[in-house]
Amino acid sequence: MGFVDEVKFFVKAGDGGNGCVSFRREKFVPKGGPNGGDGGRGGSIFLEADPRKQSLIDFRYRSHFKAERGGNGQGSDKHGRGGKDTIIPVPTGSVIKDAETGQVLADLIEPGQHFTAARGGKGGFGNARFATSTNRAPRKATPGTAGEELWLKVELKLLADVGLIGLPNAGKSTLLSKLSAANPKVAPYPFTTLAPQLGVLQFKFMDPCIIADIPGLIEGASEGVGLGHQFLRHVERTTILLHVIDVSSEGDQPFADYQVLAGELEAYNEELMDRTHLIVLNKIDCIDTDRLQEVEAMFSGRELNVLAVSAKESTGIDRLKDRLADILEEQRELAKQ
Repeated sequence: MGFVDEVKFFVKAGDGGNGCVSFRREKFVPKGGPNGGDGGRGGSIFLEADPRKQSLIDFRYRSHFKAERGGNGQGSDKHGRGGKDTIIPVPTGSVIKDAETGQVLADLIEPGQHFTAARGGKGGFGNARFATSTNRAPRKATPGTAGEELWLKVELKLLADVGLIGLPNAGKSTLLSKLSAANPKVAPYPFTTLAPQLGVLQFKFMDPCIIADIPGLIEGASEGVGLGHQFLRHVERTTILLHVIDVSSEGDQPFADYQVLAGELEAYNEELMDRTHLIVLNKIDCIDTDRLQEVEAMFSGRELNVLAVSAKESTGIDRLKDRLADILEEQRELAKQ
């Protein structure tokens, strides 16, 4: 089963039940009055953020959801039963849109958060409702109203504290496996990671954080080239953007790689440039000290936060964890103010 982060499905709330026309019919009661009951309300449809769900894969196999209609009113002043509501679980971080207009209807970022996707129809009135002093035997009842219906589009934006971004084969998956207990697929060919991977980084003296490995970006990703454009939305909610740069490439290529990543982020959403960026120079086990100094010099003097590591050999991983802890602690303290 694959990772699915965008789906479209149809929801239809239950119709309200019809009101009833009925009169009291009892022995020794020659002029019984109206006793038709009201129809029950139709069931509504709710979307609920469920932290146990990490993907929208379930919607690949079901694209229509209907709530139960209300029961019809009956004689003897019996009202129809209300239709059962339908609750549809979606992953935390789901953005709900009207599929036709594109209007954002809800952003479910808190576990258990609800959104009323379609309201059930109201039940019709039975004839007992229309009895007056001048009209004691009304033969009028109203039908229930139709439940709301519409096509919804749900986009999943992962909620992560740290987002790993980098060109294909930069070593993001290996780095994720060293920072957390995640076990992503690692192989020496482009686009090994075909879906965002999540891991949890544990700290000694503070709450853990969630890390998301975003599939490889390439130049033009913001315009739909390669795989990265499908997943750029997932970096929108990350606190720290970790640029993973392969330093084993020749010449000025490491800095050129960073420029590609920064350019694609800015083209997709300029606000991403205001996030905290940490540049991780990876694969230092493949180069000597002189070459590392050359690469570091490319980034010096540019007010960039740079750290050198070897994810394969676990070199510098502890320092990286400490740096992430410091940044997260600082930002969590600012959020409390």
